[in-house]
Amino acid sequence: MRAVLTPATRLRLQDSLERIGNDQPVSLQERVDLQKFADHDQSVASWLRQARRRRHRSGPGDGVDRLLDALNLGPSEPDDTHHRGDDIEGWFGGAPGWLRRS
Repeated sequence: MRAVLTPATRLRLQDSLERIGNDQPVSLQERVDLQKFADHDQSVASWLRQARRRRHRSGPGDGVDRLLDALNLGPSEPDDTHHRGDDIEGWFGGAPGWLRRS
């Protein structure tokens, strides 16, 4: 079931998202509402990821940051990035030997 996003609801959600992006206070109820709509509406989920990325970016960002934001790519949280030492071998740890070698 998809939640209905009325113009008034959209404006309310976008106000909360703007405050998240600017690292301003957002109430728990506003966050719950945002997540509820993000779980059911891909557009709201995209807006939420972009706001979280803006919050974690220190400056205005370079061309690559703006491109990633426009394409809605990249992690929404700084801890979601790949860390050195992460290895694809972990994904294939239980795989047969012939697959691990390739």
